[in-house]
Amino acid sequence: MNVSGKRVTVLGAGKSGIAAAELLLIKGAEVLVSELGKIDEAGRLSLHEKRIPYEENDHSEKVYDADFCVVSPGIPPSAPVIKNMQARGIGLFSEIEIASLYCRARIVGITGTDGKTTTSTLVHRICEADGERSGYRSYCVGNIGVPFSSKVLEMTSRDIAVVELSSYQLERCFSFRPDVAVITNITPDHLDRYEGDIRRYAQAKYRIYANQGPDDTLVFNADDPMLREQFTDMRSNYPFRVTPFGIDCRPEGMMGHSFVFLDKDSISVQSESGNERIIETGEFLKNSFRGRHNIYNVLAAVAVSKALSIDNGALRSTLREFTGVEHRQEFVATVDGTGWVNDSKATNLNAMRQALEAQSGRVVLIAGGRDKGNDYSSIAGLVGRKVSLLVAIGESKEKIVTAFRGIVDVKTAETLEDAVSISREAAESGQTVLFSPGCSSFDMFENFEDRGRQFKQCVQHLQPC
Repeated sequence: MNVSGKRVTVLGAGKSGIAAAELLLIKGAEVLVSELGKIDEAGRLSLHEKRIPYEENDHSEKVYDADFCVVSPGIPPSAPVIKNMQARGIGLFSEIEIASLYCRARIVGITGTDGKTTTSTLVHRICEADGERSGYRSYCVGNIGVPFSSKVLEMTSRDIAVVELSSYQLERCFSFRPDVAVITNITPDHLDRYEGDIRRYAQAKYRIYANQGPDDTLVFNADDPMLREQFTDMRSNYPFRVTPFGIDCRPEGMMGHSFVFLDKDSISVQSESGNERIIETGEFLKNSFRGRHNIYNVLAAVAVSKALSIDNGALRSTLREFTGVEHRQEFVATVDGTGWVNDSKATNLNAMRQALEAQSGRVVLIAGGRDKGNDYSSIAGLVGRKVSLLVAIGESKEKIVTAFRGIVDVKTAETLEDAVSISREAAESGQTVLFSPGCSSFDMFENFEDRGRQFKQCVQHLQPC
């Protein structure tokens, strides 16, 4: 894409917006960064250093003097500035789309409701281990926190870019084409953005494979009902190779290029050349990395590794060493016989469900935050079986009290510190206190990382009795 001399507006001055602006500037575009709110100090400093014009606290008429626009994923399609851009015929693209146009590396794109960060991190670590032997580099970018645009010009044709992708980022991708695309699952999330329609949310996710061709591979969870419906006839003549994975599905009748599955206590790959046993689950399920959901993450990572022809030695050694990702069922400490687990990344009910199912006994659950249209009745039975006390926090606490009254003992807390204190008093020795909010963090915290760090600080301040 030749952007030399093009006028480009970048809407949103977060990390990805500034990275896109810097990339476009290097490529010769005339860039304006426009932020509806306030730009943080680091962002302003970066824009000053690169001499990129910017505005903050509103979008002026100058934003419409553009050949095309790069849109921050946090700006919804319903925003007035987006509607005005569309009315004027200005093309709207995501930062991912722009970066991909300059990417020479092989791309592994990973999306899904849950598990995409853990799967992305695991695939990246596997590629790093393989790259040390084979002489290439792996980059982990995208929704994981490192903008694709900030790294893309470093990449060579031998390298691998592991790109974690949210539905928001995929909405405005039109030519993005990963060599390997992964969909971990589709469950209700962000329905406030998609007008309560899970199928609209799913369609945004499906954009990940829209441009794939014969040399590309789609990896998807065959146990997921929505994905199974989407790819119901595996005999269809897809323009790309298909590699399903699953715990419950069997290789029989799965007509993909290969199939990755749980065979008793081992991860196995079924392909035209036969059945290959990769690793036993007992070799990688441990401590903070355990549970059925993490078996799915490993199945997806193995499928990607096979699509990339990665050495089995690098694959197995990485799986054995992997201990999980911060804020995802992260074991924090044991205090007076009670275990404390930080699952701040659980921003929807499916993630909370997975965390509850992974616990071996009954737990004290701290939950709540900014509700995204949650239907708490969908987990009422599980909460009743697994939770001895539910401590509700945040904007959604009253809704949680109403939903679970009569099912489990529920208390409310005004602050996270209060919730930790209440939980400590209630938890018995041998129990676990699980912080799995099931809601977004933006009512009380900057993001889920900030929320998780504050929870860990609260736990670390607890003194043994």
